[in-house]
Amino acid sequence: MSSPRIGVVIVTMGTRPKELAALLASVERQDVPAARVILVGNATPLTGVDVAPNVTKVPLPENLGCPGGRNVGLAMLRDSGDVDIAVELDDDGLLIHTDVFRKVGQLFAADPGLGIVGFRVADEHGHTERRWVPRLRADDPMRGGPVTAFLGGAHAFSLSMLRETGLWPAEFFFTHEETDLAWRALDAGWTILYEPGLVLQHPRTSPARHAVYYRNTARNRVWLAKRRLPVPLIPVYLGVWILLAMARMRSLGGLAAWWGGFAEGVRKPCGPRRAMRWRTAWHMTRLGRPPIL
Repeated sequence: MSSPRIGVVIVTMGTRPKELAALLASVERQDVPAARVILVGNATPLTGVDVAPNVTKVPLPENLGCPGGRNVGLAMLRDSGDVDIAVELDDDGLLIHTDVFRKVGQLFAADPGLGIVGFRVADEHGHTERRWVPRLRADDPMRGGPVTAFLGGAHAFSLSMLRETGLWPAEFFFTHEETDLAWRALDAGWTILYEPGLVLQHPRTSPARHAVYYRNTARNRVWLAKRRLPVPLIPVYLGVWILLAMARMRSLGGLAAWWGGFAEGVRKPCGPRRAMRWRTAWHMTRLGRPPIL
């Protein structure tokens, strides 16, 4: 791929107008301009948002969740015919360097098997939390390379990969949609690269600030296992995460929501099942994260 064309998808609920304006400005400052920028409003009309001429506003009448909203933008880029790479950014993030799109393009141009590039997320002081590093050994956030996961807040996709794997699992609504897509990409033979030189500045927050966090976390873990894991690994994966969740739980309300979500995941359908191949599980193990963690 020579000089890949960059598209950008940003999803907002309209609750962070200052942060969104700063992010859009940082996108416009890139030394390689985006061919298209899609701004998706999840249940917000986007009427008060000023945008550059290359930005398309897509107000949605309802909140489709993070993956569902992103799918709207990704489908537009995929079907446009004039974009090769899709960059997705959280609406409260900020690109602090102006060469991000140029470096993204160079990475994909150099490796036709590259499917996903994960950015490093850092707060305003340059600190990267352990949970923002997409590997189990998270002590050094500056160590890049092939990984098995990526952060939903800042990443780039090959549209060729998305045509093969499909888009986000919209039914997840929030949490673990990144893992579902990462496992599909790895199973199809695509590489996921963590590149710490690509930085999105993001405020240090907890995912538990969202009311649906505990319920969706448990439900979506069950769905993920049912959709993507070989049968013998399903009880192992769920058993490991039950133990971890119980050890980390600090709230009775969160505990009740978590088990309610787990029961919902067992009870309700989760979309089509397509389990990863055993060689994919072994490949993930060699990369340092077997698909039971």
